[in-house]
Amino acid sequence: MKALPVLAGATGMIFVGGSVAVSGHLADAPVHTVQALRYAVACLLLLAWARAGGSPVRRPRGREWLWLLGVTVTGLVIFNVALVQGSEHAEPAVIGVAVACVPILLAAVGPVLEGRRPAARVLAAATVVTIGAMLVQGLGRTDATGLFWAAVTFGCEAAFTLLAVPVLGRHGPLGVSVHATWLGAAMFAVLALTVEGPAALSRIQLDDLLAGAYLAVLVTAVAFLLWYTCVARLGPGRAGLLTGLTPIAAAATGVALGGPLPSPAVWLGITTVAAGLALGLTTRTPATHPRPEDRQPSLTPGIPARKHP
Repeated sequence: MKALPVLAGATGMIFVGGSVAVSGHLADAPVHTVQALRYAVACLLLLAWARAGGSPVRRPRGREWLWLLGVTVTGLVIFNVALVQGSEHAEPAVIGVAVACVPILLAAVGPVLEGRRPAARVLAAATVVTIGAMLVQGLGRTDATGLFWAAVTFGCEAAFTLLAVPVLGRHGPLGVSVHATWLGAAMFAVLALTVEGPAALSRIQLDDLLAGAYLAVLVTAVAFLLWYTCVARLGPGRAGLLTGLTPIAAAATGVALGGPLPSPAVWLGITTVAAGLALGLTTRTPATHPRPEDRQPSLTPGIPARKHP
């Protein structure tokens, strides 16, 4: 297993985990407006990176629009709405446990999208990682509505990766990230104007801007590129194992911000996640030998592109 894609995916998930505490600062902000600005800034940063690296961003064609719209609608728009709505009916741990189940779905469905059978060892590793992530996250109280939004969050988190698989071959991590962010900015702009109105811009405070900047740069522009690079190189099944790092990063961020030290259950969960990662990431990825005409130039400097079936 090559270290570079693993490091890319792990770093992306650590940034996402650290965003939990940062997102709390947006509780009183006009959320849709801040999200629209977040994705717009992230898109501009990604375009600047593409230009600096001489990497063309291809225009989507045909069914690619549907896949990219699916990534945006589920992984960006509905996911963020589900987090807000779910938090009103469920404790954060409930949503966290739902997201912790994503590795199993990615390990089962991801290889099928690539034309392969799910690997038994990766499925077992995903189960171990999920159990560990649940121990780290803990359990919480909720009602029926909270369970519904937790399920929506689970589905959207998985869709963010799975719906990108068919277009990663032609567009690469950078292209998919660019299209997802500009589409996300446009959708949230419509929501912001409809729900919050143009005057919402004047209600944004300095701490909202700082939180939004962190989300735009590290959690969106950088994390999207790192994550899709990991998925393109490892496949969604093995890459999905790294989502188990998200609750660990969230717990570590909480401690860094003055929270209590982790309980024994959390330490057990961290050890379990590590065991699952070791089990699933030490297997060799089946070699692929694309035809010369199928090879695509890399859209990420230093990362060769991989042709997906």
